[in-house]
Amino acid sequence: MSDLRTLAALVDEAARTATPIPQLTLAHDLGVDDAYAVQALSMARRYERGERRIGIKMGLTSRAKMAQVGVSEMTWGRLTNAMRREEGGALSRAGFIHPRAEPEVAFLIKSRLSGVVTAVEAMAAVEAVAPAVEIIDSRYENFKFTWADVVADNSSSSAFFVGGWSKPDTDISNLAITVAVDGRPVQIGSTAAILGHPVRSLVAAARLVAQWGEALNPGDIVMAGGATAAHPLSVGNYVSAQFETLGRVAFNVEA
Repeated sequence: MSDLRTLAALVDEAARTATPIPQLTLAHDLGVDDAYAVQALSMARRYERGERRIGIKMGLTSRAKMAQVGVSEMTWGRLTNAMRREEGGALSRAGFIHPRAEPEVAFLIKSRLSGVVTAVEAMAAVEAVAPAVEIIDSRYENFKFTWADVVADNSSSSAFFVGGWSKPDTDISNLAITVAVDGRPVQIGSTAAILGHPVRSLVAAARLVAQWGEALNPGDIVMAGGATAAHPLSVGNYVSAQFETLGRVAFNVEA
């Protein structure tokens, strides 16, 4: 456990100071349990500094994302209040190593959800749905990592924007998405890229967090995972993600 705490401190400091580190797996043999233990210990350090968990994010839920990072299994991580940014506002590039933006669907939870559930049961626990953009920022040098590295690094989660909330029965099954940077489309996709339907990501989230003694609680935000490959961000960018019938999320990237 002392070794895992050391790795957790390393990852946490890398995120806190926006300083890249070598992959953990280059020097350590991390299994699934070890990787999630490092994540939990790293997040505990954030909680001790005053952050609080406000939800979870799913990772690697589309073939585009799996291909981009060279892995084939879903991951999950924690979201904190310090990660949330105001829609239409600014993102400071200085706080990240190599930030990338990806469009997602967000769920707002109204009743506790945990364990094995059906899609109908999962949606019954949803208060609202919204368009969202997650900012991922792997803490590893050159954006290179294994599946275990990703998990230990809180599934690369670093910030997120959520657009306007819609009723939970809004159709989110196959909505066209266009991500534009400075008015030029850079990613085009569909919400169907998220496991065929974003609700499947919510079902998986309930199951996966339960395996580690957690639950999706009222007020939690669940990010369903990227619907397209993540796009690199630079200072001066104006980024927008338009979701067919669901809405729009936009922000500026500042120094």
